[in-house]
Amino acid sequence: MAKLGLISLLAIFLALYIASNTVESALVTRSNPVDFIRASCRATRYPDLCVQCLSAYANVIRQSPQQLAMTALAVSITRARSAEAFVNKMSKVRGLKSREYLAVKDCIENMGDSVDRLSESAIELGRLGQNFVWHISNVQTWVSSALTNVNTCLDGFGGRAIDGNVKKAINRSVTGVAQVTSNALALVNSFAARQRTIRH
Repeated sequence: MAKLGLISLLAIFLALYIASNTVESALVTRSNPVDFIRASCRATRYPDLCVQCLSAYANVIRQSPQQLAMTALAVSITRARSAEAFVNKMSKVRGLKSREYLAVKDCIENMGDSVDRLSESAIELGRLGQNFVWHISNVQTWVSSALTNVNTCLDGFGGRAIDGNVKKAINRSVTGVAQVTSNALALVNSFAARQRTIRH
């Protein structure tokens, strides 16, 4: 499982900063940034969670759809890293049945892959330029892949064969990642659709 180094993480935050000063800044209006976030979050599957997670970054997001998507990805990365660490901790719980242990180990791998895909997506979203369609397609593919990995982790704990506190704790943590990642994908898709309209 590939792990991004400190340089890549710094690149993500640099991309966040750069994105706030791109052509999207020209779309800034006089309306309240929180109103913009609330309106944008209506396109997501979990709008209340979307507003809750992103409102704290209103001054950074302003009215930029690109910065909104970048921030949503950053939130997903943070949640995914936290969940990966939590699931790893659960793998050390005593008394795990063989099937439980295998499900936990598979989940750790899936969550690590999700972190990688989301991190790559954030970096790619900061590289938009003349090859917009190619870059944004990469972002959409990788965020979708990250979401699939998260859901695969959850599927590993499906059914009655695995039950108990470990399953409940992991499901709660990973479900939160699935929700914010679903929202991030929706915001990336909205941004992509808007840009394709503008560029055509």
